[in-house]
Amino acid sequence: QVQLVESGGGLVQAGESLRLSCAASGRTYMYFMGWFRQAPGKEREFVAQITWSGDTTSYADTVKGRFTISRDNAKNTVYLQMNTLKPEDTAVYYCTAGRGYAPNYWGQGTQVTVSS
Repeated sequence: QVQLVESGGGLVQAGESLRLSCAASGRTYMYFMGWFRQAPGKEREFVAQITWSGDTTSYADTVKGRFTISRDNAKNTVYLQMNTLKPEDTAVYYCTAGRGYAPNYWGQGTQVTVSS
């Protein structure tokens, strides 16, 4: 069983940055890790994903060039650096872990609010 705990969310102004962290407990060896988000009234959507080695990452087009996903396997932690935030980035952000591309585990989420 894997448990994921997100932190780092908050309220920022447009153009500012935030870094989300996700601490995993349990066995995540060779797991993909990622982030999804859900804005009010919208469906949950993919944001970013990273392989175990960290050499392959993927991003949604809406965040490409602004967000960076990374991981520290020694700390069992994945990060999402979010720069040049926009009001449309406002959402609850969820950390995920999975044996493949599809997540098997989800965190409880952390709120990110970007004011204009």
